[in-house]
Amino acid sequence: MKWQKRITKELDSDLVDKYQLSSLSAQLFALRDINTDEKLDFWFNATEENLANPLLMHDMEKAVERINQAIDNGEKITIYGDYDADGITATAIMTETLSILGADVHYFIPDRFKDGYGPNIERYKEIVADGTKLIITVDNGVTGIDEVKYAKENGVDTIITDHHTFQEKVPDSYAVVHCNYPGQKYPFDDYCGAGVAYTICRELMQDTMPELLDLAMIGTLGDMVKVTGEGHIIVKRGLEILNQTTRPGLQALIKNAGLTLGSINETDVGFNICPRLNAVGRLANANLAVELLLSDDDIAAQKIADQIEELNNQRKELTTDVYEKCMSIIRENSWQKQNTLVLYDPEFHEGVLGLVANKIVEKTHKPTIVLTKNDVGEVKGSGRAFNGFNLFNALNPLKDELFTKFGGHDFACGLSMQENKIDTLRQKLESSYQVNGESESKGYDLELPLNDLTPQTLAQINQVGPFGTGDPQPIFSISDPTITQFYKIGKDKNHVKLTASKKGGSLAIVGFNKDFLNNNLLPFISKIFIQLTLNTYRKQISLQGIIEGIEFASPKLAVPTPVIDLRNEKFVMGFADRYLLFDKKNIPIVKNRLQISDDKISLVKDYDQSGETVALLDVPRNQIELNEALEKNYQQIYLRFLLDQLPVEHIPAKGYFGRVLKYIYAHPTLKPDDYRTVAPYLGLDYDSVLFILRVFFELGFVKLHDGKLIGEENPKKQPLTSSKYLMATESQIKFVDQLRNMPTQKLITYVNNHSNN
Repeated sequence: MKWQKRITKELDSDLVDKYQLSSLSAQLFALRDINTDEKLDFWFNATEENLANPLLMHDMEKAVERINQAIDNGEKITIYGDYDADGITATAIMTETLSILGADVHYFIPDRFKDGYGPNIERYKEIVADGTKLIITVDNGVTGIDEVKYAKENGVDTIITDHHTFQEKVPDSYAVVHCNYPGQKYPFDDYCGAGVAYTICRELMQDTMPELLDLAMIGTLGDMVKVTGEGHIIVKRGLEILNQTTRPGLQALIKNAGLTLGSINETDVGFNICPRLNAVGRLANANLAVELLLSDDDIAAQKIADQIEELNNQRKELTTDVYEKCMSIIRENSWQKQNTLVLYDPEFHEGVLGLVANKIVEKTHKPTIVLTKNDVGEVKGSGRAFNGFNLFNALNPLKDELFTKFGGHDFACGLSMQENKIDTLRQKLESSYQVNGESESKGYDLELPLNDLTPQTLAQINQVGPFGTGDPQPIFSISDPTITQFYKIGKDKNHVKLTASKKGGSLAIVGFNKDFLNNNLLPFISKIFIQLTLNTYRKQISLQGIIEGIEFASPKLAVPTPVIDLRNEKFVMGFADRYLLFDKKNIPIVKNRLQISDDKISLVKDYDQSGETVALLDVPRNQIELNEALEKNYQQIYLRFLLDQLPVEHIPAKGYFGRVLKYIYAHPTLKPDDYRTVAPYLGLDYDSVLFILRVFFELGFVKLHDGKLIGEENPKKQPLTSSKYLMATESQIKFVDQLRNMPTQKLITYVNNHSNN
């Protein structure tokens, strides 16, 4: 990860005075290009009264006329929604408004497991058969070519209201109300489904309908669309409405989430309210969530909110269970060195696949697809990737060959396929893997002065909010801090807490999932990137930093240490001038997983620079390779020896060889790849099975016949030690273990004696 400081011109001093901005807030506004009187006035003073005329949105007039006609004629109207927080709130907005107008309105939310995402022809048939005369989609519809055609042929009009990307064809619907319709005149193009629904309701009611803004805001933050432009009004005013909401459903949801009315911010909505609404669609039918939002009864609402709380707890447990099973599958199949992951278990819960895939990407930095099988035998999955690898582009060429359904965007996708094509997907995704060659980068705002921090500092920062897509939460740097009071926290001790001090000021800082940090690495920290939050402990309020990133550098010593032993640290800090490798097979791992840029990676044999700080990242195959590396001219060497291309970590015990051979003789119909499944039964991982098979091939104990493994009928009796491959591997493992476990002083002495420095 590369961190880049945002750069801009200073805000005009007249504007600073006019809006009474602090130095900090003035800098943050300037960095977000909110730098004119008009923009600042909009930011501070715009309300729903300043939203654009709804009639500027494509087909708005046509849609509203048809809806009013249906109301006047008493026609049955069905709102066809979606099962995420955006679709749920959009459905509630449209249903509530039409109910106020006296419409015969009903709503339908697809079931994730039975109906899938978006228009479903069977559900359309049911809706039409049930007497509906007007279908209004919210947060979906642009892909419903066949569904809209069916409705039209059966005398039912469809109004599509959506914000998703148009496909090659647009449905032949009565109207398409879309915030990003080509050529339309509406000035804001990044509403979510709830935002589009709210815009229609403004026109239907001929009113700004502020009472709907809490729902529109939840949909906006849940779908991560822009919180700038009109999105700023929706979120800012929506939070104000939410914090004084009288909706029984939201009050119950807020209570169960442990939030307090009057102090709820965009983070609370994004991390507490939206996940609860999403959990309903992940594990059950999201109609329950719409019912909650539309409820006008306190007791009934609390009962539903309690059901949703239970579903959310189940969602957390399922996510953990499936994630742990996925990590186990990676180990059992020896996929640690794969660049991509396709993980399948028919017992995985479909509702958490995307959440799990995201967690695996965060942990492994590998594009990941997690698959399961539904009740009708269809394999369904969700994929996630990282900045630098476009998952949609990687899979899109395969859609006709491998998928029955496919959709998504750069870093996320959903798909359906047949079980017998999973291996092909796994192979083709791995073989086509390429990143853009550049490390991920992230922007930060400015250096944080620690000597002038008060809780009021956060109020100055929040003037530039609410934060979200398009208006990122400010990130500050703390350069060359003095770090004290460092310790691990959390049940599993996977979080850290520390105090950073500089120029007479200090700040308590928490790092979530930063368990790689320890006292050995603290001297290498040159810059910490943080977000600021308030910490309330025993009624005491103080500022606290949350770590977003860390930059490392060599400690500033009067006399630099020429050799540093960091063999026991798994984390690669990324500050060396050059990362040297003995085996070229490790280059993709260093580039893609460890995020070291191309220009910092060299093979030892090709390295011809001098005077640089280098890190030996992988292990040499033997002492001769190590000595040749040490003869080069470095200023400083970091000994890491993290990576290798050993076929196994250790030679399996003799008993395992016998167990595998016995299994081969008993199961002559299995192919080598079938032993991925067999390996755990044998008490081994797949790499160990492959190693044993290679030894058996060399010794003539087994052979391949029609692609299947069978035991030789009369093999030559000879000990396992007759295998040159086994003995060479054993020798290499012994050397690698010796290199990794040698006492520090002994290794440093060896390096110094053989180096050219």
